[in-house]
Amino acid sequence: MTTPPTTSHPRDLTALDEPYLSFWRERHLCTLTTLRPDGSPHVVPVGVTYDVEAGLARVITSGSSKKARNVLAAGPEGARVAVCQTAGRRWATLEGRARVRTEPDRVAEAVRRYAQRYERVPRPNPARVVIEIEVTRALGHA
Repeated sequence: MTTPPTTSHPRDLTALDEPYLSFWRERHLCTLTTLRPDGSPHVVPVGVTYDVEAGLARVITSGSSKKARNVLAAGPEGARVAVCQTAGRRWATLEGRARVRTEPDRVAEAVRRYAQRYERVPRPNPARVVIEIEVTRALGHA
């Protein structure tokens, strides 16, 4: 019996190719999927940056947002999440464990990376936090 081909296109995190990494530097709207306390998915549009050297994807948001509350509800070990982007036939997903970070230096770094990728500085938000995702899996076709 033959195994059907996979459609997830898993990637080796230690050997991501330049087209895949370049896709994560292009300006694209993404989605973040978190789980609500009842286990149902909460999917929202977001801006995402991917720091391959640190193994982190970052999403800036308000600390009172549903996405931040969903991550916090998972407890100190963090929440399993996925971020995804698509453009035509190209797509990329990063999965991992997310935690909400409030440290000013971490938030500032996330804002800096966001401004670089999306070519605009986000509006000031005193309640801003960063959802940091420790990337454990990369999928896609870019």
